[in-house]
Amino acid sequence: MTETQPPLDLARHVGFLVRRTQQAHLVVWASEVGTGLTNVQFGVLNVLAGFGEASQRELCDALDLDRSTVAGIVARLEGRGLVERDRAPADRRRNIVRLTDEGTATLQVHAPAAARVDTALTARLSLAERETLQRLLTTILADFPPSVTDGQ
Repeated sequence: MTETQPPLDLARHVGFLVRRTQQAHLVVWASEVGTGLTNVQFGVLNVLAGFGEASQRELCDALDLDRSTVAGIVARLEGRGLVERDRAPADRRRNIVRLTDEGTATLQVHAPAAARVDTALTARLSLAERETLQRLLTTILADFPPSVTDGQ
């Protein structure tokens, strides 16, 4: 096996490219969606729209985030009036989260912009290349627990 000596070609290192891609994503997100809603907050709203309501644990699973991260995001969204949470009647240890009318309206306003983020990030790729990129990223992430891939 050959040892790799510095300087390394960072343009060929996946980790370096992923970090730069995340930076590009943040720039495009701010440009398209704005700074009032993070992509993870958008994810929570979007999941709730699909589920109707969810426990914080279900949000963790759906978004591949840890419990403390989801609890913080839900608290911020609740403080803004976008979600409400109540204790589950059958298990008082569980919080059930649902969108408010304002949360639904916020999601509807931001969904087209969030879709444009993906379009902008992958504009130079063909449809087949986009599908391959999504498949490869999903494959890479499958080996890591949420606490490792948790971004916020």
